Amino acid sequence: MRVEVVVNIASGSVGRDAPVEAEAILAAHGADGRVHAPGEGELDACLRDVIDARPDLVLILAGDGTARAAAELAGPEGPPIAPLPGGTMNMLPHALYGVVPWPEAMARCLAGGQARMISGGEINGRLFFVAAILGSPALWAGAREAARAGRFDLTLLHARRALRRAFSGRLRYVLDGRPKGKAEALSLLCPLVSAALDADDQALEAAALDPASALDIFRLGVNTVTGNWRDDPSVVVGRCRTGKAWAGGRIPALLDGEMVRFEDMVSIRFRPKAFRAWVPPEGPAA
Repeated sequence: MRVEVVVNIASGSVGRDAPVEAEAILAAHGADGRVHAPGEGELDACLRDVIDARPDLVLILAGDGTARAAAELAGPEGPPIAPLPGGTMNMLPHALYGVVPWPEAMARCLAGGQARMISGGEINGRLFFVAAILGSPALWAGAREAARAGRFDLTLLHARRALRRAFSGRLRYVLDGRPKGKAEALSLLCPLVSAALDADDQALEAAALDPASALDIFRLGVNTVTGNWRDDPSVVVGRCRTGKAWAGGRIPALLDGEMVRFEDMVSIRFRPKAFRAWVPPEGPAA
């Protein structure tokens, strides 16, 4: 099997020794492969070149944004992608392989497996494969990343900005032609991770979050920790294949952990065939 490995040493939990360690794992499994460690500004071109070469398997050791970009570039017809946990949240790797270190996930992928078609969602042409959040709660991602980097000055700045946006302009949305709704945030979960959907379901799980006060936010946070967020009175849950959402200004969003900003109106679509993931013999451990 011809294998290509792309390592982003600048990512959250990769490290400068990762390319050498990846080469050792390839050798231990007798894989015919190459390890690429692109420099600053070279990552996007490297991903495209590797996927265009159409190897039997592409392993990506990087953060959430790079994993999502590689899967989007490969699409349903490209080579299978194995996103290894090299970032901070590692949403897609954890959904596919469980919470394990990247060398273990890489070794499991090289020990065998098969390509499995993964569904996903699309917002204004941008794909996601785990979950998306639209609305002001997405702004807290900046505070989270600043705190992890030890930049508490930036943490406070992002937190104040997120608080100013909270309750300042709710989203309006329409899903699958149902009546219009209004919410502080709209969360979209893919079948890969949704506890309410089977892996083969042809829809996204949509949750409209509309806390009316700080007390509601606290209660929703407690319910999220205990796993009962779907039963919270400020949450409306349903399924969605197509939809749209709009607001009075630009819409902040998180796509598989990556912060993006959309214009004031977005379209939403379920993608039944988004990309092929490489799944070890024991299958995904969501």
